[in-house]
Parts: sequence; structure tokens; C-alpha cells
Amino acid sequence: MSARTPEGLNSLKPNLFRFVWTAVPARLAPLAMAAVLALSGCGHQSAPAGAPPPNPAEPASLKIEPAPGAHDVDPVAPVSVSAQTGTLTDVAMVNDSGKPVEGVLTPDAKFWHPVVPLGYGRTYTLTITSRGPGGKTATQPVSFTTLTPPNQTKVSFQTTSEAPLADGATYGVGVVIVAHFDEPITDKAEAERRLVVTPSPPVAGSWNWVDDQNAHWRPEHYYTPGTTVTIDAKIYGIPLAQGVFGQQDEHLKFTIGESHVSVADDHTHQVSVYRNGTLVRTMPTSMGMGGTQQVDGRTLSFWTPPGVYTVLDKGNPVVMDSSTFGLPKNSRLGYRETINYATRISTDGIYLHQLDATVWAQGNTDTSHGCLNLNGDNAKWFYDFSIPGDVVEVRNTGGPPLTLAQNGDWTIPWDQWRNGSALK
Repeated sequence: MSARTPEGLNSLKPNLFRFVWTAVPARLAPLAMAAVLALSGCGHQSAPAGAPPPNPAEPASLKIEPAPGAHDVDPVAPVSVSAQTGTLTDVAMVNDSGKPVEGVLTPDAKFWHPVVPLGYGRTYTLTITSRGPGGKTATQPVSFTTLTPPNQTKVSFQTTSEAPLADGATYGVGVVIVAHFDEPITDKAEAERRLVVTPSPPVAGSWNWVDDQNAHWRPEHYYTPGTTVTIDAKIYGIPLAQGVFGQQDEHLKFTIGESHVSVADDHTHQVSVYRNGTLVRTMPTSMGMGGTQQVDGRTLSFWTPPGVYTVLDKGNPVVMDSSTFGLPKNSRLGYRETINYATRISTDGIYLHQLDATVWAQGNTDTSHGCLNLNGDNAKWFYDFSIPGDVVEVRNTGGPPLTLAQNGDWTIPWDQWRNGSALK
């Protein structure tokens, strides 16, 4: 006999059904009985005896968050309407300007919540339509008001030159991320939890708080070329200091370019430039002449500080004025000159730049106030070659080492750098 289809099964006569109860183990007897009842048309289940029918006058029971009439509600706090009994027919939410707030209702019509952020200092009204267990419909409006913060703070992502990090841009393997807040932050741990850096491929890194308004982030080692870095500041509605709340979230993404690492060695008076680990150019240089001078109670150093710098920016030309770092231009060592092909690597004005007047010294003698002098061809080549975040390592010079304030983030040992995190 062939396998039975559902239609064939229905064509069988009732007397063909035979059941041998003795073949069913005792522990399966209830299941077998249920199968028999289903096949014999006796499987209809009615409401339990004595259960009252739904009351047609009973409205749906609703849970509303925040409570109707609430004030000073955190704009990132949960907002929802849920039907404990019955269902939700519709929920409409508007702000005090009448602008609709988009929301979503679950398929079972039991739960609704908004899907866009709420604003500070706004009154929101929800018009909730529901259906009770017995079919009774009801509509009720409820309102609440969000808090108005005494003060707000924005965060911007920058390089160590204070220039904005550009979304979609390409930076060098040593680029340092700066999160700059426009108000002092006292809850640095909470702020740091909200600052999320995601490199791909993954690489461990750490924030280091320089002061109450600036945190710097870098990995332990230079980035791998081709890495993409995504930064998110999820600070909206978050208290970050007494009376100071995050004003808005921020997001950007950039890419790491090829590896450019230059090594300036004062023993050889040469700058060796490496692209992706391969030496591509050697440039004679004249670095800081050394020594110090007292000017108006300040000690000015004429060394090129040893340490790991990154390219900040560049200009062609740049007006260089010694009075900007405290040395009067009309003093014995003062100057004010227009310089071509200048690539800046420190916040206090150290550049790799063209200076034809010192070509005689480049490669053998240090004559500058701290900059790295190059001839015209080399200065132009390096200017064209460099992008912000490229690495310049200065070795074997005298004087005090490069500081973080001068753009020396990479000079700080990794364990010490991590100690600057508020989450250590």
C-alpha cells in the first residue's frame, strides 16, 4: 500500500482506525489519548468551566514611562507605553512645537517606544489609543517635561595641532586623537566610558587626560597602514560635571595611510626617511645649536628636544618670528623671516624647513634655534611627502626631552601613558 497523503487519509472509512492500547507505555498514555481525541474529532478545547467571559466595559491596563505629568525627565531615560492587559491600537507622540516623534509598536501591539532622541527642556504629549480584553476602546493623552540643564558641553575631535580631525580623511601612522570638551569635565571616568575608539583591525589603545578639557588617545605602537579608525562620543544627556550635561553625540571615521617614519640623528646630522619600512631619502640637516638664554625671567632653550614627534601641519611660506616664543626679534639671536616649505612637528614651533643660508652647515654643524634646516630640494620633497600624523623621531640631541605639551605623546612610555586614563 502506498504512503498516505492527507487527502487519502480523509478518504478512509472510520472502521479502518484501530488502536492497540497495550502497545503504549504507561508514561506515554496521556499523549496517545490526546492523539486519539484529535483524530476522532474530539480534540476541541473549550474555555475552562466557570471562567467568566471578558468584560466588554473593561479598558486596557497600561504602564506608562515616565509617569504622566513628570518633570525634569532625563532625555535619554526610557520612554515607553505597554499594555499589561488588552492591546495598543495607536500611540502618537509630539513635542511642544507639534512636531511628531517617530516611534515603533511591536507586532503583538503590546509595547511602544520612540526611536529618536528627545530634546532638553521640551514638553512631550502622547496620545494613547488602546483596546481592552473585551473590546472596549479608550484614548488618553499624557504629557511629561524633560530637564533643562544649567550648562551643556560639546566635544570635538582634533589632532594635537588643535585642527579638527576630518571625517573620511587619511592620517599618518602616529596620529593622536584629541577629545576636546568646551567645558571642564569633573566626571572623567563617565566621559571616558562614552568616548569609544574602534580601530579595524583591532588594536589596544588608551585615553590619557592632559587636563580637565582634553583627553588624548593612542595605541601602544604605531598604527598598521590601512587601518580604519571610528570614533564615537556618546555623551548626549549624560551628566559630566556638576550641572553640565553632554550637548550632542559626535561620530567620525578616518583611515591610516602608508607608514612614513623619519629619523633625525644628531650624531650623523642626517634625516633618514622611511616609507613602509624602506629607506627612500637621506637629507643632511642642521639642528638646534644648543645652550640656553635668560629673557625676562624665562629660560629659552636652543636645543632640538629628543623624542618622537608627529607632523602637525605645513605651510608655504610661513612667517617665523622669535618673539612668539619670548625672544625679541631685535635681540642678538632674534629673527623674523619668511620661510618656504615648512613642515611643523611641535606646538612651540619646531619645523623641518628650507633655509639656504645654512646649507654649508647641513650635514655637519648645528646652527638653528631648534628647527631642522634643509636645502630647498629636500625641504620641498619632505613638504610634499608628509601628511599629519607622520612620525619624526629625533635622536642624540642635547637638552631636555620632548614633552607631551610640545606634541610628545609618543615619547611617554606606555605604562605611564595608561596611568593617565580615568578608568585605570
